[in-house]
Amino acid sequence: MSTRAYLLIESQKDLDVFYQDNQSVPWLCFDTEFVGEKRFLTRLCLIQIATEKGNYLVDPFSVKDLTPFLRLLEDPNIIKVTHAGDNDYRLLHTHYGTLPRNIFDTQIAAAFVGYKFPVSFKKLVENELRISLSKGYAVTDWEARPFNKPQLSYALDDVLHLFNLWQMLVEKIEHHGRLDWVKEECARWEQESFYMKDPHQEALNSGMMKSLSPREQVFLLRLFAWRREVAEKKNYSKEMVLSSKLFGHIVKTISSGKDALHQHRRVPDKIVEQYGTLFEQFYRQPVTDEERAVLASIPGEEMESPEEEILLEMLNLLVKFKCLENGVPAPMVLTRGALAKIKGDEAAIRQFIGGWRRDLLGEAFLGWLANFNRLDLFVEEGRIELFVK
Repeated sequence: MSTRAYLLIESQKDLDVFYQDNQSVPWLCFDTEFVGEKRFLTRLCLIQIATEKGNYLVDPFSVKDLTPFLRLLEDPNIIKVTHAGDNDYRLLHTHYGTLPRNIFDTQIAAAFVGYKFPVSFKKLVENELRISLSKGYAVTDWEARPFNKPQLSYALDDVLHLFNLWQMLVEKIEHHGRLDWVKEECARWEQESFYMKDPHQEALNSGMMKSLSPREQVFLLRLFAWRREVAEKKNYSKEMVLSSKLFGHIVKTISSGKDALHQHRRVPDKIVEQYGTLFEQFYRQPVTDEERAVLASIPGEEMESPEEEILLEMLNLLVKFKCLENGVPAPMVLTRGALAKIKGDEAAIRQFIGGWRRDLLGEAFLGWLANFNRLDLFVEEGRIELFVK
């Protein structure tokens, strides 16, 4: 795939012809360009496609029904090749409910043959294909019309080399005997659960949440939910509705009412005038059963003892050693934060560590992790031993 010729598809008829020509191809490489600034829903601006039939650029502003292209993504007989395609698939699932089938991602594949994770497309192409890519249009305005030729040439580069990259990585992966590992990891993106989002996750992940009183926690939960709902309704970014840097000031002041917000020099008067009364209502309204259930999922402050901290760090070092030994980036396998969350919880361990991760880490490690509360460490004369008491 070396030709730079392409067809710009700007009509429904041309997309239908594209589908007819490509519905039986064995593989399809694709990428997207999108803009997410100043809106709730990211806007799809361009789709780049390469198949054995040629190269195509689809303008979704002109072609309103992308069903023919989406059918190809959902066809299990066609291998879909991407780089860091999770963002593309999330975008397409959000807008169209698309669930891809039979996918191969070069960023994931590269992690199994010695690359850091994540690795950029530019670096991977340069290292594997000895081709230098320009990034001059990386932050261009993809919403502007008409396109110019340098823009489209840049966009084409994102798929033009995917076929050769895919072929080279498959050869290396097969040499390492890890093709099944790559397929398993990519297959996560084919599951509906991969795209599910907890609507309260933003609030639950807030660094403020654990330090607040119960009433303040309820208020913060409502504040996040309100901001998300307004942003979605108006298709504004959440920051345009209410800046995140104001949350702490509002939460700590709202118990004294709207007048106290007015007196707070870091909370703009415009915000108080627009929403001060509403924020007071959020604070005063009784907690609901649903809110209690959400807040019950907030983990308590667990202070690790010095012994537990050492044991957890030992397990974390073992993960890193196993990854180094196998040439797989540790962040892709299991982070220290994830270790801390699932230690001693067999159900969580089974859910989080399966398939190739279980093969890599080994049953002994999983046994130590599952029995963390009974784990002990023996150190003597250069000998280190982990064992379950």
